[in-house]
Amino acid sequence: MTRALDWNVDGLDWPHRQHSSFVEAGGVRWHVQRMGRGPVLLLVHGTGAASHSWRDLMPLLAQDFTCIAMDLPGHGFSSMPSGALLSLDGMTHALDALLKRLQLRPDLIAGHSAGAAIAAQLCLHEQVNADAGLALNGALLPFAGLAGVVLPQAAKVMAANSLAARLFAWGAANATAVNRLVGSTGSRLDARGQALYARLVGNPVHVAGALGMMARWNVAPLQARLPELGTRLHLMAGALDRAVPMAQSIRVQQSVPGASLLRLAHAGHLAHEETPGPVAAWIRKVQRANVDGLARRA
Repeated sequence: MTRALDWNVDGLDWPHRQHSSFVEAGGVRWHVQRMGRGPVLLLVHGTGAASHSWRDLMPLLAQDFTCIAMDLPGHGFSSMPSGALLSLDGMTHALDALLKRLQLRPDLIAGHSAGAAIAAQLCLHEQVNADAGLALNGALLPFAGLAGVVLPQAAKVMAANSLAARLFAWGAANATAVNRLVGSTGSRLDARGQALYARLVGNPVHVAGALGMMARWNVAPLQARLPELGTRLHLMAGALDRAVPMAQSIRVQQSVPGASLLRLAHAGHLAHEETPGPVAAWIRKVQRANVDGLARRA
């Protein structure tokens, strides 16, 4: 396999580089970004993305929160761990170790797509147990039907073959392919956003990390525990999302008593990158509701 992304080469113009640091915890060398002051908000990106996914949202939220974003194991500039750490349980435990290393207890945890599953599991984790979990186009349910069988198996085959990761990266790195890939999610990004994704999907190590994550992903045990979150679960869904249809968020809301759902009519899967203003306003609203609720119970 060719080299991983190099912070001193590929990261020279990375969004918010000045807020980055590298931290060893839980068997991973993490790329972490920290910005702002206030209640701690942990931001967890989805499969195949990295901390750049929050590039426009973080400065808005940093006015009210201490924002913590990281590259998940095997993604972006974080190191590739052992295979077990690419599973949902593995990533949850590794992130827990990172939070302990940083001496942080998040007040809110927001996750996008598969990152929403990590956020939910961390909220249920007795060592973390945040006040609220926010799912942005959250992939909280297993793939339906045949896709639930075929996609993980295909990812396992590709993850076990370094040539497959190199071929995918080679084929996906050009602007046309990235534009098509982003468009397939129902989103539209500016040139800067597309260029950053091209940098990621053009790197075979990052691709291998994403494939390894897909190959080991299992949200069925989490699905059974989601009702425990109750009013702490807040869902946001883009009506144009082709990757995780809004119907999935509606189904989750109906199964979790007290969960809330915000529907964005003109956003796709990458809603937080397309419309950071409304998403930031929603997160602030969730925090205000939490504070009011705690005050009433005091």
